[in-house]
Amino acid sequence: MDVEILSRLQFAGTIMFHYLFPPLSIGLGLQLFLCELVYFRTRKPEWEAAARFWTRVFAVNFAMGVATGIVMEFEFGTNWAAYSRFVGDVFGSALAAEGIFAFFLESGFLAVLVFGWDRVGPRMHLFSTLMVSLGSIFSAVWIVVANSWQQTPAGYHIVWHDVQGEMMPRAEVTDFWAMVFNPSSVDRLSHTVIGAFVLGAFFVASVCSYYLLRNRHQAVSRCCLSIALPTALLFTILAAATGHDSAKKLVETQPAKLAAMEAHFETTDEPTGLYLFGWPDAESQTVHYGVQMPYLLSLMVYNDPTKPVPGMDQIPEDQHPPVWLPFQTFHLMVGLGTIMIGVAALSCWFWYRDQLEQKRWLLWAIVLMPIAAMTANQAGWITAEVGRQPWIVYPSVQDGVEMMGLKTADGLSESVTAQQVLSSIILFSIIYSMLFAVWVFVLNNKIQHGPESAEELVEYKRKLKSDSMPDKFARSGKSLGGDMMEEQA
Repeated sequence: MDVEILSRLQFAGTIMFHYLFPPLSIGLGLQLFLCELVYFRTRKPEWEAAARFWTRVFAVNFAMGVATGIVMEFEFGTNWAAYSRFVGDVFGSALAAEGIFAFFLESGFLAVLVFGWDRVGPRMHLFSTLMVSLGSIFSAVWIVVANSWQQTPAGYHIVWHDVQGEMMPRAEVTDFWAMVFNPSSVDRLSHTVIGAFVLGAFFVASVCSYYLLRNRHQAVSRCCLSIALPTALLFTILAAATGHDSAKKLVETQPAKLAAMEAHFETTDEPTGLYLFGWPDAESQTVHYGVQMPYLLSLMVYNDPTKPVPGMDQIPEDQHPPVWLPFQTFHLMVGLGTIMIGVAALSCWFWYRDQLEQKRWLLWAIVLMPIAAMTANQAGWITAEVGRQPWIVYPSVQDGVEMMGLKTADGLSESVTAQQVLSSIILFSIIYSMLFAVWVFVLNNKIQHGPESAEELVEYKRKLKSDSMPDKFARSGKSLGGDMMEEQA
């Protein structure tokens, strides 16, 4: 096989596997902070039990995110050396900021969050929870900024360097904040983080709905649902709004991607419709079995139902992205988002009327929603990345001067062979399969055990107070849930 295709498959596979965990960490971080905030204000043991339980789940997911994220940094150097040389100055500043402002913040307070329940006061523990949650969000900020710069570069110029007798281009930052606030970064960041909040809210709601269906941990589950369901509804609606804003920008910044997402092959003088579904065929430039809503794409892009949207024929043929995959993943994301809005709205309505626990069919639907949320996150990423092909860094215009981009085929390492990449793909598949099995096993074990009851917490704290050495348990690591974590380790 072709080394470019294999390298793209390798990077896509590793980043898609990694992307299972950061959105869940970001979403769980918010849910965890809200649970602990309510406990801090009420001091009710049900909320403390909920916060302790989600802390353990968060720690497992955070560890997986760190382990799977390191691999991609090595792939930049092994498979994509020319790309790394081109973007090194830009990515260096963004990833350095991510390490300084996000990773150290998150990991530094994580120890206090996980092991500090019986060692620090409630105020300090709440502050640590907030810092961990903010750290996970800040990490997403700098990663999305770097990725958005590839889509809509800004604040840079091209400098040519002599590399072993050959002149090679390099993008160097001229305006750091213009690079950070490039034309797509704010919209893409808000959409990405909100998508993570949706996943976290539905994950918490899913586990708690499962407990209600099994008549287990009902008090804690009702507490968590009172937060998870309203936040799920809020963020699914915001996800639709931010996604709409991102799509509107594409007609200016990446018209080829917009045309691929809607399989809009030919520009006409007529208003442009929006496909609900279909099977696009790039060779015949038709959409088989397609159902289209007239005027809708023109209305969504321009707020004018009569203005035609540019099609793929306005783009040079050698710059056409694939059509079938971005079309399908975009419509999958939109369809799943619509379903999640409906499920969240129904759940909040029946929760408000105190009828949710009688609607077992709806509880089962909530149990399945994390799969929908995770799939929608993955589909959105595929749409964004495949839709910008054949560019790995889009060309742009800086101060009226057209700046060169970098095509994906030109970003490869010259010394890597197809056989080497294929071997690494096989090894990665084996290792990641084992990691995924471990993650599922540990996560299932913690969910099956569930949170402690309010009575267990009260009894545990009574024993702490009555002990002649109050810090005995803290020094020995025997905080509630500590034994379980040691057994899992």
